[in-house]
Amino acid sequence: MLKTSIPSIKEQLNPLVSELADNIEAVWQRYLDLEPYHLPEELGYVEGRLEGEKLTIENKCYQTPQFRKLHLELAKIGQGLDILHCVMFPRTSYALPMFGTDLVGARGQISAAVVDLSPLSQDGKLSEVYDYQLQTLPSQEFSHHRQLPEWGEIFSEFCLFIRPTGVEEEKRFLSIVESYLEIHCQQAIAQKPVTSEKQLEILKAQRHYSTQQRQNDKTRRVLEKAFGSEWTDYYLTNVLFDNPD
Repeated sequence: MLKTSIPSIKEQLNPLVSELADNIEAVWQRYLDLEPYHLPEELGYVEGRLEGEKLTIENKCYQTPQFRKLHLELAKIGQGLDILHCVMFPRTSYALPMFGTDLVGARGQISAAVVDLSPLSQDGKLSEVYDYQLQTLPSQEFSHHRQLPEWGEIFSEFCLFIRPTGVEEEKRFLSIVESYLEIHCQQAIAQKPVTSEKQLEILKAQRHYSTQQRQNDKTRRVLEKAFGSEWTDYYLTNVLFDNPD
């Protein structure tokens, strides 16, 4: 592992992965008051080896009055695998869902694309405002829907998990992610802080969300092969899916 000041790996990734990364940051900048988020310097850019191929991870993190961490991770494994991972962690003082999206590109094709606004409420449902706005989005059809993992009970009924086929479906997916993001950012800046009792409920729900996400065996296996189990545990619990204080 090493850290360096080389340019972003974004230009080396699948074009859809790069475009989604640009779109996410553009929406954040359009709606939110971004401030730097402190991430240990050695975790901003990481290099390792996976089965003889170079693995590169680049992390960008911000914070806002409504979000304790906005995390955008880009990863590249050799010439065969490109990954985007993004999660927006709300502050526990705001009753907001968890926005998350992932793209996995393999050998020039997108093998997995997922986006969701996951509820952080006791009843496991999004608020009426989110529910209404998501239901009124234009209907989009996709050829290949993928099955959510066993630990995926944290996701909402609006979770989209697909393998896009062709350029048109890739464009549709980008459009849906941008719509989810815009709805989320607009709702965030309109929110007022909640009561301390509600904050405890949100805290518990965020911890549960992160616990479930850390059960993703595919992510763990890749990281452990490249960096070992100790580093992987640290990365999963402090960068990818950390808990609020």
